[in-house]
Amino acid sequence: MASQSTTRGILYVTMQPKEGLPPAQFHDWYNNEHGPGRLRLSFCQNGFRYRANDLPASSSTGTQEQPEWMAIYDIDDMDYLTKDVYTRLRKAPVQSQRERDTMKQIHVDRRFYDAVDGDEWKADDFKVLEEVQNEGEGNVVVAVYLSLKEGEGKEEELAKWYREEHVPLLSKVPGWRRTRRFVTSYLDLQDGREKVYLALHEYAPQNGLGGPDFKKATTTDWTSKIYENVVASKFRRVYNLYYTFGPAPRDLQTLTSPDTILAESTDGATKTYPASSNNAVPAIDSFITTSDGVNLPYRLEGSSDPNAPLLILSNSILVEYGIWDDFVKEFLQFTNNKYRVLRYNSRGRTALPLSANETVTVDKLASDIITIMDALRAKTASVVGVSLGGATALCAGLTYPERVTAFVGCDTNSFAPESNPKAWGERIAVAEKEGLKSSTTSEPIVGEELAEMTTRRWFVKESYEDAELAKKIARVNEMVKTNSLAGFKDGVKALYQYDFRDRMGAYKGKGAFLAGAGDGVLPKTMQGMADALGSGVELKVVDKAGHLPMVEQPREVAEFIAKFLG
Repeated sequence: MASQSTTRGILYVTMQPKEGLPPAQFHDWYNNEHGPGRLRLSFCQNGFRYRANDLPASSSTGTQEQPEWMAIYDIDDMDYLTKDVYTRLRKAPVQSQRERDTMKQIHVDRRFYDAVDGDEWKADDFKVLEEVQNEGEGNVVVAVYLSLKEGEGKEEELAKWYREEHVPLLSKVPGWRRTRRFVTSYLDLQDGREKVYLALHEYAPQNGLGGPDFKKATTTDWTSKIYENVVASKFRRVYNLYYTFGPAPRDLQTLTSPDTILAESTDGATKTYPASSNNAVPAIDSFITTSDGVNLPYRLEGSSDPNAPLLILSNSILVEYGIWDDFVKEFLQFTNNKYRVLRYNSRGRTALPLSANETVTVDKLASDIITIMDALRAKTASVVGVSLGGATALCAGLTYPERVTAFVGCDTNSFAPESNPKAWGERIAVAEKEGLKSSTTSEPIVGEELAEMTTRRWFVKESYEDAELAKKIARVNEMVKTNSLAGFKDGVKALYQYDFRDRMGAYKGKGAFLAGAGDGVLPKTMQGMADALGSGVELKVVDKAGHLPMVEQPREVAEFIAKFLG
């Protein structure tokens, strides 16, 4: 056996809700809280939920002896399962009250298994199910548990049978994908558990289980000798893939049930809002962590269909995703809740961690959109962005055309003017001179003077004369004022230098541009951008709007984007 610090294996959990726990509540907790929390651990490669398909119709009774559900996570280093980074998830204060309450209503059997062999036992067309492009692919797992008789050489004989006959024959069964073998981990053996060998045989949904090739593989003379002389006991279960975890909660479907409840993680970073909790549509607030350790808070809402198209909204600098509030309501109405809509706070809203030691660029911000899509297991998405977010949307469309199938760039530019570093440097100096600090964290923030300068430039005069719009402008002003000064100084660097002009002519995808009529010279500049993209695309100019038209004229912007996306 490899040293404990490098042993690969699986966390393998079977469970059955007790009578009285509503299924939707059970699935919401598992899909939107429990599973994503594990997938955020660096040593957890993937996570899947399976449902047993071999239970008699009358046996799904909530008994511990016949659990209906199984979850499996591939672990890089099993020793981590004994460390605080994992164990803290299962106890206060990290464990939420909802999880504590829910776990009391579930029969749970948690097992640790170390990998034995099987990395080489794969079909030629084997698909790695955790890869996003394979989202929606079905899978069948046959789990076979074996305990062995006493005596020398039993483990070696079992391994030889698998290696030389059993797996080679199973590989000829139609639909076979791979076989992996595990043994009860040293972690569980230390706790006195019986040593069990677990084989996981994976098949495509359409397969030859029970057919002639399968019968041939399981009825040989060697097989009979193994079960007569080597195996003390055998247990077999068959499961269908039910759900694939990502590191971000995304299951809106369970939140349409009246049985689900408004829930919040202990740290408040994740909240789920059922459609019945004063929301017209279900919603999830949570966060996505990039590979360099930056947390990107997001809100996902809209269609409960997990296969519904995804629209991602990217902000301008110095604001939160709340600038899209009215737009999202209008957009979902125009599209009859056809879309899932995700908006997020991009790099620069808060101070960046030391791990994010690369200069922020538009390319980095565009790659964050792909990170978001991967975390939500979305193969494709449309992206709409404004200002810096508009440049991000343009960059994402040009760089990742196979993932970003349509984009709209609002009030933006295809290149950074030479004056940008000086102009933004002067604005940073204004904030530094004021020296305002957050009342809650004492962290330096952008402050009132730059906030007023910025919002006066962003919105047209008429909007200040409208009482309702004036309230919205005041809210945006507060967003700018409270932006982390350190985050602003890092995030604004993306505006210092970028140029996509030489790439725009070859673009063959779906794109459009939009600008507020009162946003200075941008409508004229963006007409040139629209003419230069591919063979030319539409520029929508929104009257009575400046730099953030989705705040001043959300209905008109939503109607245009809804018609553009189709």
